[in-house]
Amino acid sequence: QVQLVESGGGLVQAGGSLRLSCAASGGLFSTYAMGWFRQAPGRERDFVAAISWGGNTRYADSVKGRFTISRDNAKKTMYLQMNSLQPEDTAVYYCARGTRSYGSTSGFGSWGQGTRVTVSS
Repeated sequence: QVQLVESGGGLVQAGGSLRLSCAASGGLFSTYAMGWFRQAPGRERDFVAAISWGGNTRYADSVKGRFTISRDNAKKTMYLQMNSLQPEDTAVYYCARGTRSYGSTSGFGSWGQGTRVTVSS
């Protein structure tokens, strides 16, 4: 059973940057798609970015050009570099692992506990 632990959240001013990390343990990492999602207060969990096992990436329109997803398979860690942060980026950010080895970035089945990001105006 894979365990995912997010870190790197915090309070930042608008226009600032943060880098989130998602460390995996107890399961396979390199052969799975990984993704980031976020949930703002009073809203549903939304897709942010995903990276395939082969390194292909996709992003929500709202973060394109500002956020960059990456992975280090040797460290079993995924990252989300967030630049030009805005108050609307405030949310709890969750990482997730795909549902099956060598699968697509369209389905995720294992989730971390989340890390909170707050962007002040």
